[in-house]
This record gives sequence, structure tokens and C-alpha cells, in this order.
Amino acid sequence: MSEYQQKLESKLWAIADELRGNMDANEFKNYMLGFIFYKYLSEKIELYLDKELEHDGVTFEEAFKNPELKGVVEEEAKDNLGYFLEPKCLFRNLVNGAKHGFFILDNLGKALNNIGESAYGQKSEDDFVNLFEDVDLQSSKLGKSVEQKNKIISKILLHLSEIDFKLEDTESDILGDAYEYLISQFASSAGKKAGEFYTPQQVSKILAKIVTLKKSRLKNVYDPTCGSGSLLLRVSKEALVGDFYGQELNQSTYNLARMNMILHDVKFDDFDIQQGNSLEDPRHIDMKFEAIVANPPFSAKWSADSRFLDDKRFSAYGKLAPKSKADFAFLQHMIYHLDENGTMAIVLPHGVLFRGAAEGVIRKYLVEDKNYLDAIIGLPANVFYGTSIPTVILVFKKCREDGADILFIDASKYFEKVKNQNRLRDEDVTRIMDTYVGREQIDKFSYKASLDEIRENDYNLNIPRYVDTFEEEEPVDLDEVVKELETIEKEIKIIDQEIEKYCDELGIKAPIMR
Repeated sequence: MSEYQQKLESKLWAIADELRGNMDANEFKNYMLGFIFYKYLSEKIELYLDKELEHDGVTFEEAFKNPELKGVVEEEAKDNLGYFLEPKCLFRNLVNGAKHGFFILDNLGKALNNIGESAYGQKSEDDFVNLFEDVDLQSSKLGKSVEQKNKIISKILLHLSEIDFKLEDTESDILGDAYEYLISQFASSAGKKAGEFYTPQQVSKILAKIVTLKKSRLKNVYDPTCGSGSLLLRVSKEALVGDFYGQELNQSTYNLARMNMILHDVKFDDFDIQQGNSLEDPRHIDMKFEAIVANPPFSAKWSADSRFLDDKRFSAYGKLAPKSKADFAFLQHMIYHLDENGTMAIVLPHGVLFRGAAEGVIRKYLVEDKNYLDAIIGLPANVFYGTSIPTVILVFKKCREDGADILFIDASKYFEKVKNQNRLRDEDVTRIMDTYVGREQIDKFSYKASLDEIRENDYNLNIPRYVDTFEEEEPVDLDEVVKELETIEKEIKIIDQEIEKYCDELGIKAPIMR
């Protein structure tokens, strides 16, 4: 990481920490991330239009005052960037007002609304409309009076104005990485709510490396519970991705995912993030994907309605995941969307490896009938925000050879402790990936199980059944223990005698020591 990157991240978090006041991290993140995004969109449009207008010898601001050019620059921005902001609504112009102590809330509200409204009727409509609906400028948490609200918002914008996002540097993604850093910081401060929107970076890295293995480019990637979109974007660090697809239930997190995509310079026509429940109301039902990654909510409830027995995602199994645990429902949903040449990696709680009833039937079908399960990777406990339970990564492929083994990896003991969280180190990620790629069998770490072995275990996939991590205790030398006890006994007698002597000198009765 560059020195500038580190300074930028520290500065952004310092602003957030100083200004959040009475809000918890999960609430304040909407303002902080929203205003960073607004600054980005402002600088992006001005940079783009100034460059496009160079041959006309005018700036964006000058062209907008020209009746002949005004409509042209607006259409140019909408067609290529997906949105439009008129000059008076640009971040730098609002900051100028804040510097002079002006009231800026009304103009700021207009600016944020105009970004979404400018996309109505455009191809980018789904990606920009209502993006800023969680930035509530009237919230009482910003202050009791409008003056107090204006003061705190002005302060945030003034702090942000001091930071150079270096958008001219097209080779690096400094702002995108800083945004990811902020999201992770908010996640670590948000407790249980964090699980809704963020997968720890090291876990994301493993998932991304697995689904891109031996591929330099992917046609598409999909995440049915995409949160802030960080996991999807992580895949693009490992391979060139054509199109990103995702669905997110939580409205605020859905807005964050769209912002995150745009801020990482993913063009509006190269991603399709939808809002809604991917199990009950799937938005990409007719699509297949080359790579699928997910960290679904662990053991979430779902309807398990009998109509799903006729749904093409679930009908072949003959059983539905139980109402109280949707883990296998997410898994079945993803398997359905996986292309024949694709790979999927999903994080789930350990229970999916051994729970019986309907889940046992589904597990057997995937292992025995379809031969889709490729690997099981056990992760340490307390790696995820909001839950301390140990988890596993399940890897599935539709193009496995008949009779291929299933690789079990027990990485549960390999991590570092950071504050109250466990964290995978780079060497832990490398150890997991090297073992997965080489399909190595390593004592007390990994094991290749045949289908016959799994059949003998009645399709119970609990990792300790396959990877023996038992450590023998050192033998106890009883003769040595007896000698030590005898020595201690002698020392106690000497001490007792000394205490008795001192008590005699003091003329008091010695206490009974034993």
C-alpha cells in the first residue's frame, strides 16, 4: 500500500470518528460514504466534460451557460456517465458556500436528488435512482435545529474538500480502495449489523481466487446476497470481469452496493445490482454465471413454501431446506445459476456438513447423484463480524470427473488475533490456496476423500471425520512426578518449622498450616 493511500484512509476514518456524534457506526456510514460518493460524482463529471470540451475551448461551467451547448453536454454526460449534475450543484461550489458560512442544506438536497432524477428514462436508471435516499439531511441526529444540521454537514464537506481523490490517475484505484477500507472500518464498529453488508477481506480473497483459478477473464460473476458489493469487486482483482450481477435484500445496503460499483469505475451498463429477496423473488432467474460467490446470512429464515417444490431451482432435490435454516436454499439457488464451465464458492455455517432430515437428502443428492462438491475448507471461529461461529467455504463445480475425490481442508487453527476478532493472515490464505490448487494431502491439515468413504460416513461431511487433527499428549513420567512431590513435601516441612520458630519468638500460637 502506498504512503498516500495510508494517509487517505487514516484521514477519512479520522473525519468519520470526529463527526459521528451520537450516531452508531451503521447510521453514520450512510452520510460519510454518501458524501464521499457525491464528491466523486462531482469531480468525475467535471473532469470528463472539461476533457470532452477541450476542442471547443470551453469548460463545462462555461458550456452550460451557452444555450447551444447546454443540452449537448447534458446528453453527453447521461449517455456516457449515466447521470448529470449542473455546475451550481457541484461539490466544490457547495464547499465554497460552506467556507463562507452560507446555508447549504437546500442546495445539497437538490444536488443529491438531481443525480437520481437525471437518470430517469436512461439506460442507467436502475443504477442511479434513489441512490442517496439514506442520506437524511433532516435527521434530528444531525442536530436539533437546521443551523446545527447545516453546521455539521458543512464541516464534513469542508474536511472532504481537503482530500485529493486523484481521479486523473487512471492507473490506480486509490479512492475505490479507500472506500473499501472505510466500509470495513464501519463493519468492525457496527457489531451484529455488519454481517449484512461486509465479508472480511481475507475471506473474500480466498473465494475470489477459487472462482478465478486458471482464468484471466470471466464472462460474468454473480452474488445473490451481495451486501456492499465488496465480494463481487474482489473477484475483479483476480481476473478481468465482463459483467457483475447481484441481488441484495436490505435497501440501504443495496444503495451502498451500487455506489461501490460506480466508485470503482464499473460502468453503469456493466453491472446489474437488484434489490429484493433472491430466494423468494429472484431477479436474474434465466441467467447462468461463470463465477458465483456468496456469504449469505447464516441460518436465516425463509418461507419454504410448498410451491418451491415446482420451482426449477429446487424441484430436482425432492426436498426443501427447512424454514428455520435457509442455508441449503441459497446453495441450491446458486447451483441452479452456475454455468457448466463455472465455479462457485459459498460461506456457510458448519451445520450444513452434518445436519440431517431434508438437509441430509439435499447434501446426498449434490455429492452422490450430481458429483458437484469439489472442496470443503474449514475456517477459524470468530472471523466474521457479528458472529463468532466457525464457518466453512464450500466449492462446487458442474464439470468434475466421475470418481473425483473431495478435498477437505482444516484451516481452523491458522489465524492471528486482532482486538476481539480473528483474522486470516496472508500466509494462511496462501497455505489454503496452495493446498486447494495442488489438491495436496497434508497431515493434520488436508485430506482427499473418495465417494466410497463419504458413503460409508452416510454423507456426513464434518471435517474431523476426514482430517485427523488429534495431537497426542506427551507421556507422563510417574516416577519423576513422585520425586517432585517428595521434594515439595520436604520444602513445606522446612517452611512450617520456620513459621513455628517466628511465632514462638513473637509469643503467639503458630497457625495450623495443613
